[in-house]
Amino acid sequence: MVKSDESAKLKIGILFGGSSEEHAVSVKSAQEVARSLDAEKYQPFFVGITRDGAWKLCDGPGPDWEDGDCRPAVLSPDRSVHGLLVLEQGRYRTIRLDVVMPVLHGTLGEDGATQGLLELSGIPYVGCDVQSSALCMDKSLAYLVAGSAGIATPRFRTVAGDEYLDPDRLAYPIFVKPARSGSSFGVTKVSRREDLPAAVETARRYDTKVLVEEAVVGSEIGCAVLGNDTVLVVGEVDRIALSHGFFRIHQEEEPENGSENSTAIVPADIPAEARALIQETAKDVYRALGCTGLARVDMFLKDDGEVVLNEVNTLPGMTSYSRYPRMMAAAGLPLSEVIDRTVSLALTGKLR
Repeated sequence: MVKSDESAKLKIGILFGGSSEEHAVSVKSAQEVARSLDAEKYQPFFVGITRDGAWKLCDGPGPDWEDGDCRPAVLSPDRSVHGLLVLEQGRYRTIRLDVVMPVLHGTLGEDGATQGLLELSGIPYVGCDVQSSALCMDKSLAYLVAGSAGIATPRFRTVAGDEYLDPDRLAYPIFVKPARSGSSFGVTKVSRREDLPAAVETARRYDTKVLVEEAVVGSEIGCAVLGNDTVLVVGEVDRIALSHGFFRIHQEEEPENGSENSTAIVPADIPAEARALIQETAKDVYRALGCTGLARVDMFLKDDGEVVLNEVNTLPGMTSYSRYPRMMAAAGLPLSEVIDRTVSLALTGKLR
């Protein structure tokens, strides 16, 4: 058997973990990415970020990755280095990287912070840039920009700092949530005025800026998008079927075994014309918010056929049970192909 020439492979840095509340799901996403990487094309370098924010070059994103052979490592902001600085035996050595794939979710991974560091480093990276990452992470700003592009959004208002919110001036039910979060942590559905203060305080545990928005009545729908600007590929649309309550992404104790109140149906059991409208709306949202690489656009489909934006995830989950890879797989693109295409976009700006 002829061995592959390591020098011909793309050296890809895989960032995972992180100090957000979504650390655990990021590790699971990275495990799935590792399994899907084509060993003939890529030489991976796995950099795990602990919950405390320490960066470590490790053997892979296993469940106990921190207990393995880990060495302190950081991305160099010096563009002449173009890669990692790894501390070994008291000295730093450099590892040049061709591209980086952040498999990070939530604060400091999906909000533009990591993307800013990658911009400084000069290393091409998979996914949205600083501006679109920050914009999509802040739901209130995303609503404003999308609304100005003619896309329907929920009615909302923000509550900053210790600002008082008069419960008698709101029409219930409403959702109270952190304005800048990539999961359902801190989200509360409020149906009674007396429950509002506690809901606001719950949201403030995760963000100083709180979003209060109307509860849109409709089916929760998602659409996976891949590409840049004019050339976009969409996956099959999914629908979240709820037995009770509301969809709580990333809050299940054992998500591999399913959610206690929700099931993702792929392809969504909706009319063909609704499916086409959702896919076109997802593309419109993606372009309006300046997304590049990939994103999952979540929307509501109302009974009258109107599509309303819910949120945009610029680094969606990539686990075996996550919505983005399932939607793309249903459209004929397995995760290995998604990785290849997003890496191509990062390196050339074009879909191969």
